[in-house]
Amino acid sequence: MKLAIPSETVFHAIESTIKEYRKYAQKNISEAIPDMTIDQGLVLLFLNEYPEMTQKEIAELVFRDNASMTRMINTMVKKNYLDRSMNDNDRRRYKLEITKKGKDVLKILPPIIHHNRNSSLEGISKNELRQLQITLNKIRLNCLKN
Repeated sequence: MKLAIPSETVFHAIESTIKEYRKYAQKNISEAIPDMTIDQGLVLLFLNEYPEMTQKEIAELVFRDNASMTRMINTMVKKNYLDRSMNDNDRRRYKLEITKKGKDVLKILPPIIHHNRNSSLEGISKNELRQLQITLNKIRLNCLKN
């Protein structure tokens, strides 16, 4: 059996698409908020929606390991986007709170995200998107069961 070269596989297409989208989205975010990364913006969005979320739960949602999540949180505290304090209910965990500067970013970020998503999906029908989600979910489930 002949092995396809990586650039001829669907996995290469998926990976390169994600990388191009992230570059495009980061460029647009950086124009409005120069010191904000995509992932830092996602952390703010998740914490704003779910303030009791733990660092570990956020890490899973942004596809980061605990160590890189800790570094990101440290950076966001230094940039004054987040405050971190001891959790009174569980001393092993920190409580994360969005600062005023972080709240200001949350006013700027959603329109940029909408623009990024809408422009990158331009010309793709809802049916095509639905089929893509079904196909990607099947691939993910195949990987989980094997």
